[in-house]
Amino acid sequence: MENLAIVDLGSNSARMAITRINNNGSFHEIKRVKEDTRLSEGMGAEKVLQEPAIEHTIQALKRFKEVYRTYPNLKVAGITTAAVRQAKNQQEFLQRVKQEVGIDLRVLSGRQEAYYDYLGVIRTLKMDHCLILDVGGASCELVLVQHRQARDLISIPFGAVNLSEQFRLGGYVRSADLFRAQTLVTGRFNKIPWLRYANRVPIVLLGGANRTLARMTKAYRHQHSRSIHGYRLTSRVVYATYRELLNRNLAQRKHMPGLEPDRADIIVGGMLPLICLLQRNSDGRVIFSESGVREGIITEYIQQRDRQLVKQS
Repeated sequence: MENLAIVDLGSNSARMAITRINNNGSFHEIKRVKEDTRLSEGMGAEKVLQEPAIEHTIQALKRFKEVYRTYPNLKVAGITTAAVRQAKNQQEFLQRVKQEVGIDLRVLSGRQEAYYDYLGVIRTLKMDHCLILDVGGASCELVLVQHRQARDLISIPFGAVNLSEQFRLGGYVRSADLFRAQTLVTGRFNKIPWLRYANRVPIVLLGGANRTLARMTKAYRHQHSRSIHGYRLTSRVVYATYRELLNRNLAQRKHMPGLEPDRADIIVGGMLPLICLLQRNSDGRVIFSESGVREGIITEYIQQRDRQLVKQS
């Protein structure tokens, strides 16, 4: 038996999950912690991580360490995604994390992030054909799944935080700002040739903004279970929720059931990629997954471990 702690440093939040892996290859999560760090905040067009966000993030990582260091037979894997991937001061940040926290963060490429999303989804959802959409703080990943295989995948450098900052979608949203944001997102999607094969399949949703959408609709329906894995919505419900968000200013959004106050300023930008995809999708179904990059990494880790055991036997 061993414990695998995965520290996942995203553009908007940092997460730590500890998974117990048994000798027979079975595994289950025993601890999960999340902190909103907003690492990508203020990066702007210069793509430079800002000192307040860096300090906030490092303090969160230190608190994670206080948790996972108490577990026996421990292996720690640290990953980070779009904010650090795009940052001009990436190396300085990675060295500081290594020095102050003791973690070697692995910077995932966009394609790696999308592939791990695929591994996590396909292991836990019985989907033969779908389009996976993972919306993070500074990027979104798309994976076209056909016959349970990843046919095509891509990472695009916009997400909940940078769309909200660039187009001023945090407070009451002006129609001109929303139009400019939607034009950018739609234009980028139109340049992906294989997306035309994804207009009649359900969309599987990952990422903080999408999880928030699920929790908001569950709260509206008075559904109290915390799990959103496998939860389904129609495009009509998604559009109705989006309209409710656009009809409110920031202060009003913070009081909407199911919406964490800390996400109220980025939820419109976070939902925009989904809205643009639904407008070109005739299937109209969305399905939520709680399995993504971390679960994909666990799957790969166990596969590699099993191969090593076979070689040694």
